[in-house]
Amino acid sequence: MTPLVLSLARIGNSRGIRLPARLIRKHGFESGLLLEDRGDAIVLRPKEAPGKKLSWEETAREMAGAGEDWSEWDCTLADGLEDIPWEDPASEKNGSFVREDPPRKRAPKKRKSK
Repeated sequence: MTPLVLSLARIGNSRGIRLPARLIRKHGFESGLLLEDRGDAIVLRPKEAPGKKLSWEETAREMAGAGEDWSEWDCTLADGLEDIPWEDPASEKNGSFVREDPPRKRAPKKRKSK
């Protein structure tokens, strides 16, 4: 990703930037955009949400059709993850989940006497 240097243009009492047309089309800013100030960065998003989300089935079909090569991940097949018990250690009591064995409270630290 190469940074794009933009200059500020005077627009009345404000300042603005001009975005290249290719970026406007690429990110769907034709109907406007939303600006999000994150403190250390400014994020620009399309005003209107992108098209409808795909269902799980449609996503799987799209991924299968992409013909991606996942062979580099074959080395993880022997990592033993399938042998790990994935059951949730919490049990349901009175409609809320509570740990079977709650963590022990620490004893208060003893103050050193001078």
